[in-house]
Amino acid sequence: MFLLLFFVLLIQFFTYWIFEPLSSFLEYVLEIRLFPFLALIVFISLFSGKTIYKN
Repeated sequence: MFLLLFFVLLIQFFTYWIFEPLSSFLEYVLEIRLFPFLALIVFISLFSGKTIYKN
């Protein structure tokens, strides 16, 4: 049981160690730099006169 717990904690540690810098970088870029552009696209798509759905 402790061996299984050790392996699970080891996998979680290495997963955090490998993917945390990438996720932190993407969070910074998407949150600060691309937010106005994404918000503009969302508002244009919401308030455009064209309908996306076809009957």
